[in-house]
Amino acid sequence: MSESKSSYIAASYANINQKTSSQQQDFDIKIKALGSASIEATTLTIDPLATPWHSEQTANHFRSGCAPIMALEHATHLINQGQQAVIIEANEPLKTGYSREQRHQLMAVYDDETTIADLYNDLAQQFIKNHSLNEEQFTTIAAALFENYKVTYQRHIDNEQAHFSLPSQQWYDNVTPLFRGVDCANPLIDFAGKLLICSEEVLAQLGWEKSVKVAGVHCCEINTQDETKELKTLSQYNHLGIAFDEACNAAQINFSQEFLHHNALLEAYTCYPIVPMAFLLHSGIVKDVSDIAPLLQDYEITITGGMNLARAPWNAPSLNALIEMSQRLINSNQRYGAVHGNGGLGYRQGVAILERI
Repeated sequence: MSESKSSYIAASYANINQKTSSQQQDFDIKIKALGSASIEATTLTIDPLATPWHSEQTANHFRSGCAPIMALEHATHLINQGQQAVIIEANEPLKTGYSREQRHQLMAVYDDETTIADLYNDLAQQFIKNHSLNEEQFTTIAAALFENYKVTYQRHIDNEQAHFSLPSQQWYDNVTPLFRGVDCANPLIDFAGKLLICSEEVLAQLGWEKSVKVAGVHCCEINTQDETKELKTLSQYNHLGIAFDEACNAAQINFSQEFLHHNALLEAYTCYPIVPMAFLLHSGIVKDVSDIAPLLQDYEITITGGMNLARAPWNAPSLNALIEMSQRLINSNQRYGAVHGNGGLGYRQGVAILERI
C-alpha cells in the first residue's frame, strides 16, 4: 500500500464587495509560475446562488454550505492520486448580482410555504427536547454565542480589517420564536475567493515554502431525499461527530484538547445557534450543553466574527473561513485551525483541520 501524499495550501485570497485583497497578487504570481512550469491545476467550483438548488450537479462542482469542505476533501484525494495542483474557487455576487426578488426566489430551496428560518426553528425545538432544555435556556446560549462572535469581530474593526459595521438595533428583534436577526447568518455580500492546493513535490520544485498543511478533512451526510422530514435525526448530529472524529484521526491530533489548551483556532459554522452548539458538543469541546455559555467567556469560536457579522455568501462561507484560517495560521502562535461546514438544514457536515508547518 502506497503512502498517502500530503496537501498544502500554497496561496489564497478573498475579495469582499469588489475590494481587491492584498493576497490576490501573490496568488496570481503563483498561478503564473505553475503555468511556466507546465503544471496544470484542476479547478473545483463552488456553485453560486444562480445555480438552482435542485439542478443536476456537474463534475467538479459543489453545492451547499458544506461545499467548500467537500471540495477540499476532493482536492486532497486528487493530490493523493497524483494531481499536482487544485484550485477551489467561488464567485458569488450575492449583493449586487441579483434583484431582491431573485434572491428570495432562489433561496426558497424547500418550498414556497416554509422558510429556512422556520425549519431551523423547528430543528432547534427538537434539539431542545433532546437535551432537556427550555426555550429560555436555549435563547440565553444563543445570545452568548452572538456576544462571542461580536468580541472577535470588534477586534477586526479595531484593526480596520472588518468590512461591515455592527448590526443596527432592528437586527436584535426576533425573526422566529427562537432566533433574533443577529443570531442568524447575514448573507448580503459580494464574494470572490480562491484557494490553491498543491502537492509537496510542487512546493519543492517551485521553491515555495511549506506553511499550511491540510492535516485532515472529512465530510459525512445523512442519506435522505427530503431533510425536512428528518429533523429528529438531524438534531442528533451524529454525522457531525463522525466528520469531526475522522478529520482528527487523519490529522492525528485531539483537536478539542489543542483548542482548550489555546493551541488551535476555530471557525464554527454559525448560520443559526443550533449549529455551533452541536459542533461544540460533538467535538467534545464541551461535555454538556450547559457548559457552552461558560466556555464562551474564555474561548472565541470564530476567527471572523462568524456568518452573522462577517456575512455568508450562500455556498461559500466556509471557503472564506478556509482562506482566512490559512492566512491567520501563518502568523499565529497556534499550530492548528479547524473549519466547520454545514449543508442545508444540516444533512451534510464537514470538518477541515489545517496545520501550520
